[in-house]
Amino acid sequence: MSLGDPNADLPTTEVSPAQCFDEARLRSYLQAHVPDFGSRLEVRQFQGGTSNPTFLLITDGADGPQRYVLRKKPPGKLLASAHQVDREHRVMKALSGLVPVPRMRLLCEDADVIGAAFFVMDFLDGRVFRDARLPGLAPAECAEIYDQLNLTLAKLHQVDFNAVGLADYGRPGNYFERQIARWTRQYRDAESERIPEMEALLEALPKLVPSDASVSIAHGDYRLENVMFDRHEPRLIAVLDWELSTIGHPLADLAYNSFLWRSTRSSWGTLQGTDFTTSGIPTEQAYVAAYCRRTGRAGVDNWNFYLAFSIFRLAAIGQGVYRRILAGIAASDRPAENGAPELARQALDILQRG
Repeated sequence: MSLGDPNADLPTTEVSPAQCFDEARLRSYLQAHVPDFGSRLEVRQFQGGTSNPTFLLITDGADGPQRYVLRKKPPGKLLASAHQVDREHRVMKALSGLVPVPRMRLLCEDADVIGAAFFVMDFLDGRVFRDARLPGLAPAECAEIYDQLNLTLAKLHQVDFNAVGLADYGRPGNYFERQIARWTRQYRDAESERIPEMEALLEALPKLVPSDASVSIAHGDYRLENVMFDRHEPRLIAVLDWELSTIGHPLADLAYNSFLWRSTRSSWGTLQGTDFTTSGIPTEQAYVAAYCRRTGRAGVDNWNFYLAFSIFRLAAIGQGVYRRILAGIAASDRPAENGAPELARQALDILQRG
């Protein structure tokens, strides 16, 4: 059934066999829980991403097709503390009006409805830039896009998480010690081969944790591909993909975001080949300096630790993605290639520079 072409320009496909669920049951549930939800439902699956499967829901509204977005846990056996869609829903609902986020419509933790917990939010018609080099855009627009990315991260880190009801969203303090332990467990649970550089990181990182004890809401996966901009102007309208968010350390977010300047993989995001003197895109140093100005920091000591930690975390995540692809339950159809060895080598190289 097609409800017109409201998804014509979106990267969606038919729902993959591995992600299928009872659409009629979902329609009945949404009609009962979302005000004015239509009588019909078309489901399309968004492409890209490898964690929580995401779907476009199209129903009939009073003024034409109405769109929503559904995110759910993937099928199969899941790693501990992963794919917590309830946390995504909670943090976005709490941040409404403070940081650009979509409007949350409902959270369903009853796995009997479609086989897994899920939440539904409003669809936003904006631009997501998959290529961090922003080809085809004027330098002034590129500069504004990166400034908006920087500004929004600074705003997030200055939100009073106690005041918005997120005091128990994570444990303040000892963030890096806990995160290193967590991602070590996740890595071991998904381990498929011995990676000497990863073993060296697991040995070195806990001994090099900086003394900076800053605490803030941390997005956990903050990068250009996980935010949305207005269709017609360089204005950031939504921060997406909050699965890894917690009460954490702001410099972990900043370093992860800044990996764009070190990444060599276009699939994650890279700025390789960018002319920073003419493109409008800032250098890594200028980007970090702008964040520091906005948050009142004099600078960042131990920057290489924060970068190495962020890349280590990516390596652990990549190992989990690789295992899900091998098991046939990944949320995308990317080939089975383990990116963890390359990332571990890069993180170790940065860490050893001091």
